[in-house]
Amino acid sequence: MRHHHACSRAHQVGALLLVAATFLLTRLFDRLLLDASSPSSPSSPLSAARPASSADLRIYVYSEDEIQGLRALLRGRDGTVAAATCLKGQWGTQVKIHQLLLKSRFRTFTKDEANLFFVPSYVKCVRMTGALNDKEINQTYVKVLSQMPYFRRSGGRDHIFVFPSGAGAHLFRSWATFLNRSIILTPEGDRTDKRGTSAFNTWKDIIIPGNVDDSMVKSDARAVQPIPLRKRKYLSNFLGRAQGKAGRLQLVKLAKQYPDKLESPELKLSGPNKLGRIDYFKHLRNAKFCLAPRGESSWTLRFYESFFVNVIDYSEISIKWPSSRIGPELFEYLESIPDERIEEMIGRGCEIRCLWVYAADTEPCSAMSAILSELQRKVRRFHQSPETFWLHNRSIVNRDLVEFHSWRTPVPLP
Repeated sequence: MRHHHACSRAHQVGALLLVAATFLLTRLFDRLLLDASSPSSPSSPLSAARPASSADLRIYVYSEDEIQGLRALLRGRDGTVAAATCLKGQWGTQVKIHQLLLKSRFRTFTKDEANLFFVPSYVKCVRMTGALNDKEINQTYVKVLSQMPYFRRSGGRDHIFVFPSGAGAHLFRSWATFLNRSIILTPEGDRTDKRGTSAFNTWKDIIIPGNVDDSMVKSDARAVQPIPLRKRKYLSNFLGRAQGKAGRLQLVKLAKQYPDKLESPELKLSGPNKLGRIDYFKHLRNAKFCLAPRGESSWTLRFYESFFVNVIDYSEISIKWPSSRIGPELFEYLESIPDERIEEMIGRGCEIRCLWVYAADTEPCSAMSAILSELQRKVRRFHQSPETFWLHNRSIVNRDLVEFHSWRTPVPLP
């Protein structure tokens, strides 16, 4: 005969504890799984800007002497343009990214190991110095690409190009024919204002920070220190040329009408009264808000010089105001913002401005780490183009069934 024992108080308490523990552990595991599968929260963007291990991303960097014509895209037709010359100014990213990749832990010296291929070029610099003209740039790019079997193999899908100015890939006139599948790194995401078509594709390309002088972004050796908010002289400032743009012209006009609210001095770009780099940043720091109206293109370096940010929610650290409403109403709005909120925005900018510093990818936070993280998202296991085919043994062949490693250059281009 089976005996049933009554459920004691101790049994009831134990059962309740078991249920509670099960519930709490389930919620804990659900939270861990959710955190693992979701992107980083806005409060911790830096973790999202770091690439994974080098085993997941391998980049081959073409040597300037490896491909016929590549040296000209780096040094000009006579080979006289020095990398140090191209490192200066807002287009210095073309040099910095190249040099950092040469030392990167993600670099591979074996093409067959590479996920991606980097094609170095200082084309903006050599054009600005007169070392190549537009026609020569176009012809040289086509010549270089025809010497790259790996570019032909993928149709350019796994090849990376840097175009560091507002003109973007339009520096290479035939980009739409040859680079329309390649990964383009550029500070410019919209050139429809002048070109009628944009060379930027959000699916494959990456917006990068413009180059800012290292002495202004390295916290341990910053040339100009910030001024406390309460001691800043102006509500706002605009340090730039009008360039005939309506929004800029309106700011210059307002600066004359409201000199205590908006500083906009006439910039001397040459001569004895030229505004030096240090003085320029001293002006920037003396206002609560730095105004960055659109100029010749849709990007402006003043935004980078003010904030040094990359993959971030811009609403946390900036204000976007319609240029059609530039006037006294703008000042009224800016004056209505409590200093506490301005301090929050400045503080948030300070937290993530390391993402604008072009430093080695071993640094916990840098523009290069953010770029590599974005490049890692572009890696695909399958890169073949419509002009490549594969056989049962996984070998890659062309239309004539010639195995990939036997392809001869120049290879046919689109």
